[in-house]
Amino acid sequence: MARLDSMEIGKYKNAKSALPLSTEKRFIFFCSITVSAQLWPPPSTTYNHSHFITPRSKPRCNKAQFTRILTIRCKKPNNPDAFKERKQAEVDYDNGIREASTRISGLRKSDLPKRDRLRVEGDRFQKDWTISEVVERILELNHWDDVDGVLNRWAGRFARKNFPVLIKEITQMGSIEHSIQVFNWMKNQKNYCARNDIYNMMIRLHARHSRIDQARGLFFEMQKWRCKPDVETYNALINAHGRAGQWRWAMNIMEDMLQAAIPPSRSTYNNLINACGSSGNWREALKVCKKMTDNGVGPDLVTHNIMLSAYKTGVQYSKALSYFELMKGTNVRPDSTTLNIVIYCLVKLGKYEEAVEIFNSMREKRAGCSPDIVTYTSIMHMYSVCGQIENCQAVFNTLVAEGLKPNIVSYNALLGAYASLGMCKQASSIFEEMKHSGIRPDVVSYTSLLNAYGRSQQLGKAREIFDLMKRNNCKPNLVSYNALIDAYGSNGFLAEAVELLREMEQNGVEPNVVSISTLLAACGRCCQKVKIDSILKAAKMRGIELNTIAYNSAIGSYMNIGEYEKALTSYRCMMNKKVKPDSVTFNVLISGCCKMSKYNEALELLVEMMDLKIPLSKEVYSSAICAYSKQGQLSEAESTFHMMKTAGFHPDVVAYTTMLHAYSIVENWEKAFAVFQEMELNDVQPDSVACSTLIRAFNKGSQPGKVLLVVQFMREKKIPFTDSIFFELVSACSILRDWKMTADIIEMMETSIPTISVGTLNHLLHSVGKAGKIETMMKLFLKIVASGADINLTTYSVLLKNLLAAGNWRKYIEVMQWMEEAGVRPSTQLYQSVLSFAQTRSGTEHGAVIKEQIASLKRKFNTSKDVMTTQKEEINIPGSNSR
Repeated sequence: MARLDSMEIGKYKNAKSALPLSTEKRFIFFCSITVSAQLWPPPSTTYNHSHFITPRSKPRCNKAQFTRILTIRCKKPNNPDAFKERKQAEVDYDNGIREASTRISGLRKSDLPKRDRLRVEGDRFQKDWTISEVVERILELNHWDDVDGVLNRWAGRFARKNFPVLIKEITQMGSIEHSIQVFNWMKNQKNYCARNDIYNMMIRLHARHSRIDQARGLFFEMQKWRCKPDVETYNALINAHGRAGQWRWAMNIMEDMLQAAIPPSRSTYNNLINACGSSGNWREALKVCKKMTDNGVGPDLVTHNIMLSAYKTGVQYSKALSYFELMKGTNVRPDSTTLNIVIYCLVKLGKYEEAVEIFNSMREKRAGCSPDIVTYTSIMHMYSVCGQIENCQAVFNTLVAEGLKPNIVSYNALLGAYASLGMCKQASSIFEEMKHSGIRPDVVSYTSLLNAYGRSQQLGKAREIFDLMKRNNCKPNLVSYNALIDAYGSNGFLAEAVELLREMEQNGVEPNVVSISTLLAACGRCCQKVKIDSILKAAKMRGIELNTIAYNSAIGSYMNIGEYEKALTSYRCMMNKKVKPDSVTFNVLISGCCKMSKYNEALELLVEMMDLKIPLSKEVYSSAICAYSKQGQLSEAESTFHMMKTAGFHPDVVAYTTMLHAYSIVENWEKAFAVFQEMELNDVQPDSVACSTLIRAFNKGSQPGKVLLVVQFMREKKIPFTDSIFFELVSACSILRDWKMTADIIEMMETSIPTISVGTLNHLLHSVGKAGKIETMMKLFLKIVASGADINLTTYSVLLKNLLAAGNWRKYIEVMQWMEEAGVRPSTQLYQSVLSFAQTRSGTEHGAVIKEQIASLKRKFNTSKDVMTTQKEEINIPGSNSR
């Protein structure tokens, strides 16, 4: 048998020692030496070095006759299925629960080298767990428990290839504390070797939890371990700073990456664009996008979505839609995320029809992308803003019917829709449904329900929800306090609203300008001037700078209590502090001036508004038309109305009514009627005020017959009759002497006599009496008395005048007796009228009776007067007994 010399044995040892230390594989070395000779040994003979036995005698052969070849064969254990993901699903048909998971085995005990395998087999505490089982056992522990004890019992820790997979699995679960402990344990293992992918996963995990300093520390730590950062490392670090809104840091990291001669990938640019865009810096995001294209890295769908999101965050909705139009010209096909952003921007711009059109196109069968939960929620929010609650509920029902599970955002959108209209029963039902579906209400849910009760004037329920929120460990935020303050303030409980402001400060919630605005609006509704000044002073002491909305609330509150000078002072203060007024500011000022009959001041403010180039709103146009009409400037009113339509505003019922009133003042019923017809053509439903103004215009224009046509129109449209309409209607019937219509008016008024003004009732009594219907007049008067309506001297005067005109002096004297019983003293004119009748028209016999009864009534009135005077004097005389 041939014998290896020491040189060749050394080659074997050197070959083994030359293997890289970083490769932790299981090697089985087979060193086969083939010795070729002429006679011995045969060429086919192969000797395995592991069983090589050196012979005692050396064969007599010449070295030149042998050719010795050393062959080293390194075999690695081959387990291709060790890191293969296996899907596992469990279905509980009884409870209707389906669970799906992914299992990874990893290298097990059988895959370890023999020395490690023997070590594991000799220790009964060592467990041959899979990687998935190890992750489950770690997550069952608290992060302060002995996580290292579990890992030290795991047989797979001797296989270095398990480490990256273990870190990947545990970081995907999102538990950062457990991941940090596993990573620290891993670094203490003898067979650990720093790898880029491990550090990249840890940096991304810290980024998800907004731990930017720790992510940056890992970046420097990996370099100390002589692990050179690659493009994925830089991508993870840029993404981390982007999540924290530190876009300048992200830009600096990009520059460091270029200095390290690492070419940026498409993901690098996308992360950098997202870092700029998420901070609202859409201009920098656009620059990076252009730089990306210039460097030959074309944008993909993710890039386009990030840019659209940047425009959305930067409140550049029109630019987002323009970018979407440019995107259509590329070969990149939009997905659900793209269209969700587009729908959001359309809703913000008020283009509701286009948003619904995109939503319907996504629901088509041939659509490339179907609507997801975000799409449905956006459409629900749109209908909520429009006040179309039924459509909002229909979209929610469709969401459920499509097999999507509503999340808390969807429920909150529907809850907020009902709350905005004060529909507390429906809002409470949605709140309970949310809890039954396993979703825990958050602060938005509680605040919406609180707002629903506040708007429906159920303050007790609103406070209960507020207290329930705190009992359920859901801390009220600033919006919650503001909603409760608004609930108290809007219902006139100003003291409770102010007390709640102190409570929120005691609980560590600082009030903001919304809190101040809400309190100021409440002061205006409660007409408390002193409180307005106090709240403004409190805001100044707390350093709260008032914005446009707050100043508008203060100006509106002062206008509501008639403090024009105070309102104007607030406006001047607003201008001095360079707070820009808007159309609401001038609308409050101009409309307030019109209510106070300060029409000149209203027109001066209108000119100032136009000088500031503030676009006029529909309300400002209506107030300006009113001011011009009250000043008798009809041409200016007509010009303003025309400007309103030219500016793209569709006049509403208020604007049309203002023009009707303007034409009514100048008694131009033709133009008033034309405006009313234009209102109908434009599908603007007239209200009671518009109809009343038109009827007044017809009466002034001596067109009582057309009044009856308006009445017929009101009955067809079911427009309610108001006090002013009844007054004008009585006037028209009186002119036409239409007794039948007057009877109908009396029948309509019977059910609402207590709500009708005394002037209208007096007018009706006079019309009936003037028509000679004395009996009907008396019946109507008795109904008025029975209804409890206010009756004054004028009412009795109208009644007595018509009785005397009809010659019914007996009823005249009886009514005067009623006046005595009601405590209404007749005027001198009433006595003189009946005495004059007694002398001229009643005859000698009746005249004496009338004079005698009138004298008796006078004595009774004088006696009653003397008694009342004596009682007052006795009450006012200070006596010794009263001390």
